[in-house]
Amino acid sequence: MTNWNQVHTDVLEWLKEAGKKITDSFTHTLQIQTKSDRNDLVTNIDKQIEQYFIGKIREKYPEHHILGEEGYGENLHNTEGTIWIIDPIDGTVNFVHQQRNFSISIGIYEDGIGKLGYVYDVVHKELYHAIAGTGAYFNGNKLPKLEEPPLSDAIVGVNATWLISNKHVPIENLHKLVRDVRSTRSLGSAALEMAYIATGRFDAYIAMRLSPWDFAAGKILVEELGGKITTVKGESLNLLEGSTVFVSKPGLHEKILHDYLLK
Repeated sequence: MTNWNQVHTDVLEWLKEAGKKITDSFTHTLQIQTKSDRNDLVTNIDKQIEQYFIGKIREKYPEHHILGEEGYGENLHNTEGTIWIIDPIDGTVNFVHQQRNFSISIGIYEDGIGKLGYVYDVVHKELYHAIAGTGAYFNGNKLPKLEEPPLSDAIVGVNATWLISNKHVPIENLHKLVRDVRSTRSLGSAALEMAYIATGRFDAYIAMRLSPWDFAAGKILVEELGGKITTVKGESLNLLEGSTVFVSKPGLHEKILHDYLLK
């Protein structure tokens, strides 16, 4: 049986060490490659940090499974057992161009159920984490349950790219949503944007294409506080597949889903 308190202690230590490795790299020249397109970047640091976590997990928890963005984990076909879903640097474009506004994201699941979630803003030293059934925390301080805001006061995270063209939601519906809410933002790190919902900095977040390592940690955070996360069609997310993602505070999720995304 997994000792979750020990796992939590280990993750906190590893996040601190990994964060230092990342900030130490700022003075060195990055080795940058592209993946699916010229804007989908990966660096030698992304790869090194994923390998660092995998090495630690393999040493301490050899029976656990690992799904990682950079491909050093496993090819998983089901969610049985304990699975670590890792994004070593979520927001690599920001890491390359800004050296800020990126995060380490780790979600740990047991038989498909979220147990521990971590989003670590390395540069600002802001740690968002959740322990299922216990609560969610920001730098060690327990966060309150999320409450529904008026739509007209809502801050919504959405990338402008999806407002130009996408195959999932009519763009006129998204244009109307943008007009009806208070404002929109785009950080360039899905994990951080979900963490911002947990702390009340955002009220909702919409993405048309994310992978499990983008949303795994944020899902645990938001759901622990009573928020909702689904596809833009209101369907449950698959931890092993990429999909659209819609995250929001309770109440607001239903309103945006039915009045804008499904119309």
